[in-house]
Amino acid sequence: MALNGRIAVIGIGSPVMTDDSIGLRVSEDIQALNMPDVDCSQEAIGGLELLPFMRGYSYVLIVDAIQTWQYEPGTVLIFDVADFESTVNNGMPAHDINIATAVGIGRQIDNSTMPKEIRFVAMEVKDMQTMSEDLTPEVAAKRQSMLDAALDVIEGFRRDRDQRSADETS
Repeated sequence: MALNGRIAVIGIGSPVMTDDSIGLRVSEDIQALNMPDVDCSQEAIGGLELLPFMRGYSYVLIVDAIQTWQYEPGTVLIFDVADFESTVNNGMPAHDINIATAVGIGRQIDNSTMPKEIRFVAMEVKDMQTMSEDLTPEVAAKRQSMLDAALDVIEGFRRDRDQRSADETS
């Protein structure tokens, strides 16, 4: 399977756990823009279950909530896979595998089907424990900031794709 040159946006979260839904909502916002080179999905999964949504795509953007307690709620953070290298654990049970470990496993199984680049846009959230379909005011107020950061990453993927294409033709 060759990479398709397309961009996958995967929104992760739970639609009923307050701020945990921010990734799902931003993925829906991007989907509503109808970008011809971007495929969006919203998933309440993680770890190895994400691999089928990544395989075959040249670029993957994961949008998700994060709770580190190190930033104010609504702070938008951008990461790449290398930022999570220290969290890779090859000895954990399959149901506990984090995204970084899943990506590593996917690359070991068949690197040719894994994206050239995977980036994460995460928002520091306030509440992921309360059952509610509403975002907290702090997170809701910064939704556009997360969308803007995600669109910047998508534009960076496009520039990289265009440069690689130009390099291959010269």
